[in-house]
Amino acid sequence: MHNILIKAPGNSKNTDGIKIGASTDVHVTNSVIGTGDDCIAILGKSSDIHVSQVFCGPGHGISIGSMGYYPNNENNDVVTGVTVTDCTFRGTTDGVRIKTWATPYAGLVQNLTFSNIHLDSVDNPIIIDQEYCPKPPCNQVKFAI
Repeated sequence: MHNILIKAPGNSKNTDGIKIGASTDVHVTNSVIGTGDDCIAILGKSSDIHVSQVFCGPGHGISIGSMGYYPNNENNDVVTGVTVTDCTFRGTTDGVRIKTWATPYAGLVQNLTFSNIHLDSVDNPIIIDQEYCPKPPCNQVKFAI
C-alpha cells in the first residue's frame, strides 16, 4: 500500500486506519493516517510487515495486537518481523505499542524494529500494555504473552 490517505475524526471510535491480519510481506509506505483508533493495527498470523514514511495523527499510533483474548489460539496469536521506520506521530495517545489481554492464553510477538521515529505531542511514545482492557472491568489473570 503506497500513498494512502485515511482520515476520520479523532473522537471516532473503532476507526482503525489500516488493519493487517493473517498476512505476510505487507508494505505500507508514504501515507497519512488520522483516526480515532489505531492508525495501523497489526494482528495475529502476520509476519514481515514493513511500515515506512507514514504520518500518524490523531489516533492511537501503530499497534501490535491486541493479542491473547481467545483460548486455544496460540498458533494464531503470533506476530513476527515488523519494521517501522521513518514515521511521524503527532497528537496521538500512543506512538508504537504492543497490547495483550491479561489472560493465560499464549502467543508470541518477536523481531520488532522501530527506527527513526519522530514524536510530537504523543502521550505514550512506547507502550507495552500486558493488561489491555478497553472497557473495564476485565477478568484479568496472569498474562502469557
